[in-house]
Amino acid sequence: MRKRINVTKPSIPPIDEYCREIKSAWDTGLLTNFGPLERKLKGQLEEFLGVRHLPLFANGHQALMAAIKAFALPGRTSVITTPFTFASTTEAIAGLGLKPVFCDVDPVTYTLDPAKVEALIDNDTAAIVPVHVYGNVCDTESFDRISGKYNIPVIYDAAHCFGVTKNAKGIGTFGAASMFSFHATKAFNTVEGGAVAVSDPETADRIKRYSSYGLIGTEDADVLGTNAKMTEFSAAMGICNLRHIGEVTEKRKNICEIYTRILTEGADFDEKTGLCASGIKLLPKQEGVEKNYAYFPVIFGKTSKDGKSFKGDGGVTVEKCVKALEAENVFPRRYFHPLTSELSCMKLFDKNATPVAKELSENVLCLPLYADLDPADASFIGGIVRDCFLKNG
Repeated sequence: MRKRINVTKPSIPPIDEYCREIKSAWDTGLLTNFGPLERKLKGQLEEFLGVRHLPLFANGHQALMAAIKAFALPGRTSVITTPFTFASTTEAIAGLGLKPVFCDVDPVTYTLDPAKVEALIDNDTAAIVPVHVYGNVCDTESFDRISGKYNIPVIYDAAHCFGVTKNAKGIGTFGAASMFSFHATKAFNTVEGGAVAVSDPETADRIKRYSSYGLIGTEDADVLGTNAKMTEFSAAMGICNLRHIGEVTEKRKNICEIYTRILTEGADFDEKTGLCASGIKLLPKQEGVEKNYAYFPVIFGKTSKDGKSFKGDGGVTVEKCVKALEAENVFPRRYFHPLTSELSCMKLFDKNATPVAKELSENVLCLPLYADLDPADASFIGGIVRDCFLKNG
């Protein structure tokens, strides 16, 4: 039996490097509560991401809740968002007592479709929460226009977009705020962690206080907060991992290039749409966007003869491919499946109201991708996947 290959594996620094970084916690006796390592990482990330203010959190979920709480229009109760995302996005909205209003996605980028968003806006819309998916960037220009036209804040879930730039600007500079996740599975991790990028210092301070019970000093709280502070141990991991982010990204890029070469070999492939004549769809190449190579999703189905449209096969090839890979001890992930609108806690919503997202969800499979993945294993995996969709054609 071949060694087990999971869909992801965390990038971690040499243990000696981490021990040197965390040693200061023993010297200071400070383990949390915005310690020196947390402040050091915060400064380094603000510079790396090109953002003005970046309050850090224990996880991305609490960071997103803080961002929505800070910017959602008071007195309104609904938030327009996408069902093609991880559960955290939807549950952060619902967890604040707000109603998620699910909007369909763009078939090329898989991100929230701004034209369809505008049709859903009403007097109860408190915010719009688009998600940058797999490193694909939302149509920020259209969302800027919508935000200005209706005076509604746009809060980006940028959990998949650490280090991504658009037109040489950090992805965290768009919208009212952007949430980053530093979970162990992400391209950059602090084991668990997250952050909110904002431009205004007073808002940043209020968001920071949210992570520490809303406290002002030690005797009062002006924000109804929670306990979501990043510890010194997570900060130390982040400091170490940030030193290696260039090397990690380059290795991930190499794996993506291997998959792309194998899956598109001998077939017409349009980088701008991701469409391949052989019957798959890969991530598109977005103009002006510098990728982070965080995920490698494959959408299975049929490409039209003119190469301009794509139709999934209802998950037939996905299921076949999963079985073929698992037989070789390789474990991909159907990410995102099901839609968050299909979760048991969201049954009040019509899952058929977002047909593009539904088709993507049924036909997507994310292949293993991490810095330490052996290129030979990537070639082996790519070959299995290619055989599955070609035999199904």
